[in-house]
Amino acid sequence: MTATTKQNQFKFKKLCCVNCAKAIEAELNQLNGLDLVKIDYANKLLMIKSSSNSKRVAIRVNKIVRKYNSKLALTTWHQSFLIEKFSKIALALGTIIFLIGIGWNFSPDIKLVVFLTAYLLTGWQIFLTTGKNILRGKFFDENFLMTLATIGAWMLGEYSEAVAVIVFYQLGEFLQTIAVKKSQASISALMAIRPDYANLKSSTSIKQVKPEEIQIGDLIIVKPGERVPLDGKVVAGESSLDMAALTGESLPQRVSKGDQVLSGSINKNGLLTVKVTKKFADGTVTKILDLVQNASSQKAPTEKFITKFAKIYTPIVVLAAAALAFIPPLIWPDASWAEWINRGLIFLVIACPCALVVSIPLTFFGGIGAASQIGVLIKGSNYLEALNDLQMIVFDKTGTLTKGNFKVTELKPSNNFTAQELLKFAAAAESFSTHPIALSLQTVVGQKNFSVKLFDYQEISGQGIKAQVNGHQVLVGNEKLLVNQNIEFSKQTKVGTVVYVAIDQKFAGYILITDEIRPDSQQTIKLLKKLKLKTALLTGDRRQIAEKVGNLLGVEQIFAELLPQQKVAQLQKLIQQIPPKKKLAFVGDGINDAPVLAQADLGIAMGAGGSDAAIEAADIVIMSDEPAKLISAIKIAKKTHQIAKQNIMLALGIKIIFLLLGALGLATMWQAVFADVGVTLLAIANAARMIMAKYSIFKFSTKNS
Repeated sequence: MTATTKQNQFKFKKLCCVNCAKAIEAELNQLNGLDLVKIDYANKLLMIKSSSNSKRVAIRVNKIVRKYNSKLALTTWHQSFLIEKFSKIALALGTIIFLIGIGWNFSPDIKLVVFLTAYLLTGWQIFLTTGKNILRGKFFDENFLMTLATIGAWMLGEYSEAVAVIVFYQLGEFLQTIAVKKSQASISALMAIRPDYANLKSSTSIKQVKPEEIQIGDLIIVKPGERVPLDGKVVAGESSLDMAALTGESLPQRVSKGDQVLSGSINKNGLLTVKVTKKFADGTVTKILDLVQNASSQKAPTEKFITKFAKIYTPIVVLAAAALAFIPPLIWPDASWAEWINRGLIFLVIACPCALVVSIPLTFFGGIGAASQIGVLIKGSNYLEALNDLQMIVFDKTGTLTKGNFKVTELKPSNNFTAQELLKFAAAAESFSTHPIALSLQTVVGQKNFSVKLFDYQEISGQGIKAQVNGHQVLVGNEKLLVNQNIEFSKQTKVGTVVYVAIDQKFAGYILITDEIRPDSQQTIKLLKKLKLKTALLTGDRRQIAEKVGNLLGVEQIFAELLPQQKVAQLQKLIQQIPPKKKLAFVGDGINDAPVLAQADLGIAMGAGGSDAAIEAADIVIMSDEPAKLISAIKIAKKTHQIAKQNIMLALGIKIIFLLLGALGLATMWQAVFADVGVTLLAIANAARMIMAKYSIFKFSTKNS
């Protein structure tokens, strides 16, 4: 019997070190019995897929986590609270004692005791972590650098400077922790949209149950002020729904009987009875939270570069510091050992790569958080950065640039068939289809006074439907279907979707169906051109319709009458035209778009009306079905990339200058502390511009375009 694989989630009580997270993830992935390990740094979550008992998994995980830092352990709230409180009190007390030590003129012996006390109070966690890391053979991290530099300063008699390094480093870490928490909060705030309960309605009562217990077809009551717990359809009542958490839109959406409602939205005023259409695990709110929680596991190229850079950079600077401390006194007779060792220690403090390691992921967290606030869900930092490299955006037509709300605008029967027969037989044949055209037919005819016996239903890809309806063979589709079935008919050139109908191998007439262009589609294409991005349209619709829509919107290349496999082939041709370092994005919404979304460098799905398959295959999901949100996402991506680039230049530039000053003996230990902690805080403050930005500035507005 095969063991069942389960996904366990553990919450870190404290996780502020990106390097630690990466190291823990790498070591856990090597353990037998754990199928998949991912650390979501943004939300301090550890996700593990394993067939083992969850308690046993937690014990094994804790052992590995504690090796890196006791603060990271998956402890109880009480234990974590006591450790954190003690650390803050020790830091505050140590800092006060340090200030007393430099402010009063004590005797040398008393001064030694004062500074040693301050040193131990402020640095005990650093020294403890360093000792544990050395026992495991792990040397080159910031804890080791701080410990080595300050012990060297003690040996040289520079007591105040040794304590100053630890005090300012710890204060920097404290401020860094606050900044990281704010970045985590920008994404973790979305967790508030998860409903805690659902009001299950039975024939006799209404009771509160967990949303996970609700089944498809159950009736739930949503009271004013409550969140909609599961996706469903309104069967009674009407109200306004606040969709801001899902789509970024502030205006409430009015719903009544027959309308779809999405989990995570807030019922503003009326009482709604909703028939559940999706289980909680498959609902909108769950998918959104899964997308956001897993976003940080997909690292951007810039983040990967920084990780690799830090691994090479740190050992090199440690060796350089050792060479600076010991080689000159060995070569030059007049060189002072104390002076050159001090230079080496200063060099070590300056070299710590914290500014880069912390600020770059922080910037990308802010970018993903900013996008989520306006209803654009980006599944990873790599996809956020890929938006900067776009050269072409390819659109699907129906449901993407157009609303997909098809309406029957003309009925033209032939060969003695009536308009009513034409419409009813077509709607009956299409009754199993969920295509927008089929739904438009069903909406017009309803099913009153028309008993349907449907047999031998067959969907012919790219052509239409073939079925037996009430003993008659019915064909419903485009002109290819009738041509392939050798049926004579009159070809139409009207603008719109022409649905041809044949009954018992005889042409029964045609139905003209038209779609409506989304109000922001034209402006979206215009703004993409301003950004010097090429545009194209891929659609299975008739060439005449595709060209009318494409030309009206200003799309540069139009490819029409494509079967799903032809869409993929055409997309691959377009990808080959893109330069190696540039990207192509495809924007779509339907099930038939899923293969194309997966093939594109960047797949973008319309989330509100899009199919589950399209949303799963996409890298970015626009929750409000507004193409203009794509412009917002590109702006956020460019801002994120700009800040990340600034932080790299800022950190490396200042460090290189101070490293040269330190090597030449022109930098003091205090200046070294600024070059480390100060630069880290500057980089974090710069990254916070992304986190703290007013997200509304990214929203689409025709007034500002």
